[in-house]
Amino acid sequence: VARVNKVGHIVLAVKDVMASVKFYTEVLDMEAVDVKENHKAAFLSFGVQHHDIALFEAPEGAERGDIGLNHFAMQIEGGIPELKELHQRLQDKGVTITGAIDHTITKSVYFLDPDGNQLEIFAEGFDEPLEALDFIRQGTYRVKPLELGVPFAG
Repeated sequence: VARVNKVGHIVLAVKDVMASVKFYTEVLDMEAVDVKENHKAAFLSFGVQHHDIALFEAPEGAERGDIGLNHFAMQIEGGIPELKELHQRLQDKGVTITGAIDHTITKSVYFLDPDGNQLEIFAEGFDEPLEALDFIRQGTYRVKPLELGVPFAG
């Protein structure tokens, strides 16, 4: 039976990505493993996995509520077969699914809890965490839709 086994990372919407990068690197001693050229996104790590915190620039004029937690991610045991099983379980339970994305470093399904909080379940895309960390350091991180081979309700 497929199951979630740990919290993986959090994603924050912030007013100023570079100010937040400075805070997390200088105050919490994190590494900025990938800062996007336009400075609208950054991925930070404590040095063990590809990223522990992702920062994305909030829309211009964003107020409290639009700034802060975007979603939190939970890692599953296993790979794509288990992710498909959990995706089907979400559908069977009538959960609102908001997306399925292949991040290369992870394969992810996004959905909402009863209060509208966005959650992510993911399978790792690399066998070893340091391989994914090295990949994201290269700055070649891209996303594409994830085909799960099951009907998508979202």
